[in-house]
Amino acid sequence: MYVSALHAEWLKIRTLRSLVVTLAVILLATVGFSALAGLDAGVEDPLFTTYFGVSFGQIAAVSFAATATAAEFRDGALRVSLAAVPDRTRWFAAKVTAIGLPVLAVGLLTGVAVLPLGSGLTWAEGVRGAVGCALYLTLMALLAAGLTAVLRSGVATLGILVPFLLLVSFVIGDMSGTVADWLPDRAGQAALHSDPAVNPWLGLLVTGLWSAAALGAGAWRVRKRDA
Repeated sequence: MYVSALHAEWLKIRTLRSLVVTLAVILLATVGFSALAGLDAGVEDPLFTTYFGVSFGQIAAVSFAATATAAEFRDGALRVSLAAVPDRTRWFAAKVTAIGLPVLAVGLLTGVAVLPLGSGLTWAEGVRGAVGCALYLTLMALLAAGLTAVLRSGVATLGILVPFLLLVSFVIGDMSGTVADWLPDRAGQAALHSDPAVNPWLGLLVTGLWSAAALGAGAWRVRKRDA
């Protein structure tokens, strides 16, 4: 039953051209902005410079997740989905899996595609950067999916996350060693720094906990609210 639900949710995503385009933008935005960052001769953090574009590619990732999730809360779509999969928890699990897997695949492709743009990276840094890029983008997409399920609005979700990612994160960019290091984006991006403020894998774990909390709240909202 879960496999059938997952297949149905994937078909919804695959048949919406805007969502497929948004997945492509993750790759294009990340590679494009990383290439621009690589033109700067004064590189202090070669790994972060190589993956600089992730700061912009993540906007496409959260937009993809928010749009895919929000589509269920328009025009009675959720009632149709639940008619096919009455178990709301199973349906929501299939939905977030159908969102997370393509972002993970595109994120890994992006992480590998960006590597040739870097210079001065060790083999270990390259592997960490590619894997960290894929995991980080996936976790941020899942965070957006969970938040959208709570708010039942992609616009509201993007109205919160996009300013946070583009403005707040840059404002606190120099506040290393503070509570800011444990915000979802700052923690996860530790994997993309040569000398991070926190352990890279611990940072991704923290981002994962933020995402898990959002997904848990989203699942509760789906179970408790009328379709």
